[in-house]
Amino acid sequence: MAIDRFEQLRVFRQAFRASMEIFEASKSWPMEERYALTDQVRRSSRSVSANIAEAWRKRRYPRHFVSKLSDADAEAAETRVWLRYAQQCGYLADDAFDALDQAYDIICGGLVNMMRAPEKWCGTTGRVSEPAEDYRS
Repeated sequence: MAIDRFEQLRVFRQAFRASMEIFEASKSWPMEERYALTDQVRRSSRSVSANIAEAWRKRRYPRHFVSKLSDADAEAAETRVWLRYAQQCGYLADDAFDALDQAYDIICGGLVNMMRAPEKWCGTTGRVSEPAEDYRS
């Protein structure tokens, strides 16, 4: 599939969807966590898709592209830590944690695959195609 915009990237869509799931789940967390855990996990989860968008706009420069993807990967790792805290504190059910953790595993895999082969995504041409293989490969 030809990719014209970052919104078409599978990894962007997965990251955006996961951050929205976190937003919905965190609405019911205790008020005392509002400026701690809730704010942190929402911020880091949203930053994943934001960094992917920035990487897309910097794809003319492979090193900048990889750097922004690396930032997205780091934010995804941070999100996973906050989710683990939410689970351990009893705010996030085990099945919800497992689903989100698996989603972030796939997201991180996609980011790593993109970083491994930036030439597939970068350059001066306006169009790239997303590989059909699953990110877990």
